[in-house]
Amino acid sequence: MNLIKNMAAEIKKYPSVIAGLILIAFLVFLAAYALITIPYDEAIKLWRGGDNIWLESPRNARPVWFNYFYRDKKPETIIVRSEENVNKTTTKLAEGLYTSDIVFEFDYQYDDFPSELSLFLTSKAQTARPNVSITWHTPDGREYRMADLTLKPEESYRISQDTRLSRRLGGAVPEIGLFADPENPNKPLKGTYKLVIEGMLFEEGSSIEASFVSYGKVHGLAGTDHRRRDLTVALLWGAPVALAFGFLAAIGSTITTLILAACAVWYGGWVDSIIRRINEVVMILPTLPILIMVGMFYSRSIWVMLGCIIALGIFGSGIMTYRSMFLQVKESGYIEAAKAYGASNARIIFRYMIPKIIPVLIPQFVTMVPSYVFLEASLAVLGLGDPVLPTWGKLLNDAYENGALYTGHYYWVLQPAFLLIIAGLGFALLGFALDRIFNPKLRGL
Repeated sequence: MNLIKNMAAEIKKYPSVIAGLILIAFLVFLAAYALITIPYDEAIKLWRGGDNIWLESPRNARPVWFNYFYRDKKPETIIVRSEENVNKTTTKLAEGLYTSDIVFEFDYQYDDFPSELSLFLTSKAQTARPNVSITWHTPDGREYRMADLTLKPEESYRISQDTRLSRRLGGAVPEIGLFADPENPNKPLKGTYKLVIEGMLFEEGSSIEASFVSYGKVHGLAGTDHRRRDLTVALLWGAPVALAFGFLAAIGSTITTLILAACAVWYGGWVDSIIRRINEVVMILPTLPILIMVGMFYSRSIWVMLGCIIALGIFGSGIMTYRSMFLQVKESGYIEAAKAYGASNARIIFRYMIPKIIPVLIPQFVTMVPSYVFLEASLAVLGLGDPVLPTWGKLLNDAYENGALYTGHYYWVLQPAFLLIIAGLGFALLGFALDRIFNPKLRGL
């Protein structure tokens, strides 16, 4: 208890420890939130984007909170579905002949035009497919005939890609022409719009359902990418991946290196000689090029990369540092006393030698975690990241490949970069402060 109290008293002297712990706690919270709200299988499915998961999300949309900084309010995504309290009527005209009318009504109060417009229809019929006629009604009473369709079981009407509609709108693209104010074509007309779908059914039991999407230019907490994926998924799941990778790599390499250094000092002779020769060879091996070769010619799995990093880190420069410390510990009086009463080699190494330098190990371990986090992100930026997992480095790689900075999508780069900076800063503040606490020679610096 006294040791804990003394440690707490020392920590209070260094505000950087508190700041580092707050940043690390924030990352841990993100990781826990991601694991609870988005299970692993769901996260992989969302990131791969199969089964048209992101069909109703806009492409390359900025985060919705950007609207707080814009003078003109950018449009958010509007989705209306026929299953959700929409004006829908079905009328029987004759035996086997019915009408099914759907009226989508929504209020548009934004200062810019949508990025896209789409209408998704589904129909249920046995032999005779339903027909639909689609019209657009503006707040000032204008009406535009958009299309006449014979529906398949699933039909996608990409309004923004309808060239015939564009010609009827005087050459303007539909997402602008349908919303433009006649008195000021550069601005959308605010008010209540209607999309009317008049369906004709030719069988009893036939039905039509529809959903209309006006894609916004801002969407979600973190925006979207070129594949319409919500970047929140990768930003959240990047936290547990980064922390797990950093901690496992630091623990695997540090603890194994510590044990090898202790064994080399205690046993000496040929054991020490072999460990030192392997250490000398590994120290001249370039870690990053080796990992690049593994990713290119064998596997880009994050677990394979983690294994390679631990294997290369075991015989790294840390062995020489720990070896010099253990040489001093070996000559201590309590080690001689342990040998005198017959303690085994394993007990001396793990009970008396290693715990002696644990205080020095802790700060080094803490500062090693962000270095491995950045290494994983660097591999992903180079295109060698895990192809399955959504990570911060993968976001940066996608942003680079799609020219995010050149096209003005800065959020795509800045958000994962900001989280990487938080990870590095948090562990660095904590590690450097702990180094001063555990190393008396640094306390006056």
